[in-house]
Amino acid sequence: MKPRSLIAAATATVLVATGLAVTGGTAVAHGSGYSALIQRASYGVPHITARDFASLGYGVGYAQAEDNVCLIAESVVTVGAQRSRFFGADTDNVASDLFHQKAIDDRAAERWLVGRRDGLRAPSNEVRDQMRGFAAGYNAYLRTGKVNDPACAGRPWLRPITELDLWRTQWTAMVRAGSAALADGIVAAAPPRADGTSAPVSAPQAAAVVAARDGAPAGVGSNAYGLGRAATTSGAGMLLANPHFPWDGADRFYRMRLKVPGRYDVEGAALIGDPLIEIGHNGKVAWSHTVSTARRFVWHRLTLVPGDPTSYRYDGRTRKMTARTVTVRTPDGPVSRTLYDTHLGPVVVVPGRFDWTTDTAYAITDVNATNNRALDGWLAMGRARSVGELRSVLDRRQFLPWVNVIAADRHGRALYADHSVVPRVTDALAAACIPASFQSLYATSGQAVLDGSRSSCELGRDRDAAVPGILGPANLPTLVRDDYVTNSNDSYWLANPARPLVGYPRIIGDERTARSLRTRLGVHQVRQRLAGTDGLPGRGFTAGRLWDVTLGNRAYGGELVRDDLVRLCEAQPTATASDGTTVELTAACVALRRWDLRVDLGSRGSHLFTEFARAGGLRFADPFDPAAPLTTPNRLAVDDPRVRTALADAVQLLGGIPLDARLGDIQTEPRGAERIPIHGGWPEAGVFNMIINQVQPGVGYPKVRHGTSYLMAVELGRDGPSGRQLLTYSQSANPNSQWYADQTRLYSAKGWDTIKFTQKQLRADPNLVTYRVGERRR
Repeated sequence: MKPRSLIAAATATVLVATGLAVTGGTAVAHGSGYSALIQRASYGVPHITARDFASLGYGVGYAQAEDNVCLIAESVVTVGAQRSRFFGADTDNVASDLFHQKAIDDRAAERWLVGRRDGLRAPSNEVRDQMRGFAAGYNAYLRTGKVNDPACAGRPWLRPITELDLWRTQWTAMVRAGSAALADGIVAAAPPRADGTSAPVSAPQAAAVVAARDGAPAGVGSNAYGLGRAATTSGAGMLLANPHFPWDGADRFYRMRLKVPGRYDVEGAALIGDPLIEIGHNGKVAWSHTVSTARRFVWHRLTLVPGDPTSYRYDGRTRKMTARTVTVRTPDGPVSRTLYDTHLGPVVVVPGRFDWTTDTAYAITDVNATNNRALDGWLAMGRARSVGELRSVLDRRQFLPWVNVIAADRHGRALYADHSVVPRVTDALAAACIPASFQSLYATSGQAVLDGSRSSCELGRDRDAAVPGILGPANLPTLVRDDYVTNSNDSYWLANPARPLVGYPRIIGDERTARSLRTRLGVHQVRQRLAGTDGLPGRGFTAGRLWDVTLGNRAYGGELVRDDLVRLCEAQPTATASDGTTVELTAACVALRRWDLRVDLGSRGSHLFTEFARAGGLRFADPFDPAAPLTTPNRLAVDDPRVRTALADAVQLLGGIPLDARLGDIQTEPRGAERIPIHGGWPEAGVFNMIINQVQPGVGYPKVRHGTSYLMAVELGRDGPSGRQLLTYSQSANPNSQWYADQTRLYSAKGWDTIKFTQKQLRADPNLVTYRVGERRR
């Protein structure tokens, strides 16, 4: 398929500059100014080249602002603790503002910048240059007066940004799976009243974190394959990147290619507002990330001083909590809250689980709160020339906040590693310092509640760790293979089932436990492709076959149980729903029998199975067997009445929507007045190509919430990288942009854009537009 775009086939040179001399049609910066070449390829993807990192950041900031200025601006409002002021003083906005104002008062971002600029103790000059350049490029775009996105054009919160604004967004991104996830519990924390009773509080987000099976941030996930020489037809390494992120808001990805000649050259994607590629490839190595199961924080149970609930005992001595009044602006006037800190971290309340009583309170240590290493880490990843070098980057820098790495190189080696930032809770520390009443919580979820009264129960330091308080590389799971590695958000255990990873601290993840249906399907797809038993021609992977497998849209749960479910349905064509209503199932039986077991646009009845699975109907009669983790459990529990109840609930929920409707007719994504059909489905049904949305009774699924976002299938051949890539929701969130819907239509058709890493590949693009941006640095 040839790349298509809404823009006319043309190549042009445009000068967008302030204070630049123009010589022979080329913009040249005076002195120490900024100058970047932007080559916009099909679908608006910028290829940005600059002589130094400051100018590279300038080009990135300018290009991202052209496409998504409102998303960046809103992120700056958030980290500036101004959501209530501009977007309304609802509970969530007030809690967000109080949390971020506390970080501002604490100078959290500023403290990141203090220290030796080696990328470990403090950000390097290269990264600082990029951040400074990004802010300058963003602001230069604002000065053009071309903002036409109705989300922010003319709004008072659209303003120039500073480097500090960007560092604050980075800090928030790092703590997403830690203190930010517990923000409402931090804001709600208050000592008991004088009579000993607790003030009524609510912290639903923190409660969800405590209830979660693992430490993954809410609303994100991913699939990834790293394929080695034994898995590809060419013998070169190959990578699938398939992150599952929100389709709206600041957590969207942005495709770009960035180059400082001789120093950095990477193609891929980054989250909007970030100046560096986070998922992508250079000429020799490709990598992706999946969300790790590891926990990013630990609890400390504090023993309080009798009669003084804001003081605690520590090594036999009394320590006073730090109380700080935080104030934020709202349309209704200022809101103030007193928040509490300990030397171990902020006090957090989760009602019913971690309460603040007269005897006990709980504080957390978030090990990412001091993780100022990430941008330098991604910069170093982009310079790696092999899987071995990439592993050395991970070992030395230990910067990944809450993700795994899956990678491959041109030599045909594949890597899996959960070298993320994980609190140093070894087996020995867990045994000695987690009270008996919390041992089961640790065993089931990896949440460590340590005795906060003893210094011996602090996190300490591994000898090989980059910084204190985190597990060193020797305590983290790593696997290098010639065949394949894979991850779909379960733990490290079965990155390759031929070599299970075992013996790691529980805080990282679980072992010898049931895998999700998505994980199981992900491994089956690789094995079947290598054996040639998946219905596609040949054996082994090419980039095209990898694309076809990823978008094959199999519903593995249906493959396992659909036939048994239909027999049960036909034998008992009525069932009682959860609300006691008797539901007729005849039409459901017919729809399920005719379903093609996929979630393609033309699949009929797939939505019925999805809602059946989401209602808890996928109950199995056989137990999980750790000796057969990819095939158990697999038999529907037909005698369990909850199976029929779930089917009745699904039919009832879908009232007004034909049970045999084509998925593409009811699952769509709006782009203006257009409704683009969307394939893919929920992981509860065992779908690899994950698309998450909510049913609207009588309508269907009118809006994607999150799921498959950036897709890349890249082969690292001798002639350079090649393959396919796509951004499902398109490059721009601006409805007035020509790049608002084009890739979304492409995804709907299972199409792709090509990798354009070499100049030959880029120049072959018929839609190439070239321009320079820059200014004299003030």
